[in-house]
Amino acid sequence: MDVIWIIFYTLLIAFIPFYFVFLKRNAYWADRGVLHEKPVLFYGNMRNVGRTQPLRQPFRELYAKYKDKVPFCGFYISLRPAVVLFDLELIKNVLIRDFSKFANRGNYYNEKADPLSAHLFNLDGPKWRDMRVKLTPTFTTGKMKFMFPTVVDVANRFVTVLDGIVKSETSELRSCNIEVKELLARFTTDVIGCCAFGLECNSLQDPNMEFRLMSKKVFNSRRHGRFVGALIRSFPKIARMCGAKLVHEDVSKFFMRVVRENVEYRESEGIQRNDFMNLLIELKNTKDQNALTLEEIAAQAFVFFIAGFETSSSTMGFCLYELALNPSVQNKARDEIEEMFKRHGGQLTYDGLKELKYLQNVLHETMRMYSIASIIMRQTVENYAVPNTNHVIEKDIIVIIPIDAIHYDPAIYPNPTKFDPGRFEPEEVEKRHTMSFLPFGDGPRNCIGMRFGEMQAMIGLVMLLKNFQFSPCEHTKIPIEISTKSVVLSSQHGISLEVKKLLEN
Repeated sequence: MDVIWIIFYTLLIAFIPFYFVFLKRNAYWADRGVLHEKPVLFYGNMRNVGRTQPLRQPFRELYAKYKDKVPFCGFYISLRPAVVLFDLELIKNVLIRDFSKFANRGNYYNEKADPLSAHLFNLDGPKWRDMRVKLTPTFTTGKMKFMFPTVVDVANRFVTVLDGIVKSETSELRSCNIEVKELLARFTTDVIGCCAFGLECNSLQDPNMEFRLMSKKVFNSRRHGRFVGALIRSFPKIARMCGAKLVHEDVSKFFMRVVRENVEYRESEGIQRNDFMNLLIELKNTKDQNALTLEEIAAQAFVFFIAGFETSSSTMGFCLYELALNPSVQNKARDEIEEMFKRHGGQLTYDGLKELKYLQNVLHETMRMYSIASIIMRQTVENYAVPNTNHVIEKDIIVIIPIDAIHYDPAIYPNPTKFDPGRFEPEEVEKRHTMSFLPFGDGPRNCIGMRFGEMQAMIGLVMLLKNFQFSPCEHTKIPIEISTKSVVLSSQHGISLEVKKLLEN
């Protein structure tokens, strides 16, 4: 018993310094006289996130409470002090005017122990700038046009698969109730597999393909629990020293193997393709001293894959949900699509897609109401004196821009819960502040793949609306239930809709 008590008191004494460090961190904003909500030890202001609240909820509440009082307020992400910005001009400073002072994201990554985590989204400083410059040529207009037929081909296969499901499960009415979220994820998985890796994933035909299973694991299963995750984010230097990893071991091994085999095959056979992987291989074989390693290639391919399939599939799912609830909007979008096909000889072309202004408004309204990334994060590179205040945001503080909260501000978007594509008519957009719509961020560190993401979603919606009608069914959740577990915005129980095959004209 004496030994047990000795161990107990030893651990207690060892814990005391850490306890006071935590208390000091929790007093950060109080010590500086910045308006903030009182944090909970270890959880900060995010105690209920991941339990009873989705990620967007605390920021909505803060925005509604303080946006008319102060330009920003203090916040705690677990043990890390942060600021949440409300003023749109201050947001413009952070993203554009004073970008050099907010160029970092402050995300954890570990190049040595966890190479897939060291991708463009996570990298900071000179490594980020160098990688951004190298990858930018992937998303030019020329590259988009080249990848366009590939996306259309996968979309046509998607229509065939969905048609087969409707035929197999229905009577002569040719309609049935379908969970569309998973089908959309399989569509975007196949698109990214083709465009990023030059591989036929075939998850549309076989949902148990390894690519699909691994992509689901990335978003549905975290490697660490909330407490360990909080410690890694709060003490990144110590976490790197300890070799902490974020990516699951089997996911890392899978993507490393796929990339290695792909590179070796293309190089041995002299294969050249105008896709993302080809650009990465060229960057590997350059004589520049900053040539990419195989691990760096894998990391960039990994983030292109996980960002490209999840964001587009979720956005398309929410879009179909709103179109099902708003049949007049759906019919108007379909009429525009039919007219476009007539002008282009019954074919979906790159130029024809650009003509679909109303459908683009529909997509943008979906992005407003369903911000897949509900917040943007930056980290101060140096101390920043906040204009028109006496406050300074100190170096290494996380800066949060609450995209979802801005998108639901009734002063910017009247009746924000109403699905209204008319908000994105050019004359309406002109009336709003440039920082009032941020689905892809803005400035030098905006989403590098936003044009590809929009193109992929638009092609998928065109082919689906041309061939099917979507309506609510008895399993449709109204209002839709948002997952409390997912880091990105996601429906809790999928999206079930009645899908009816349209007769050929």
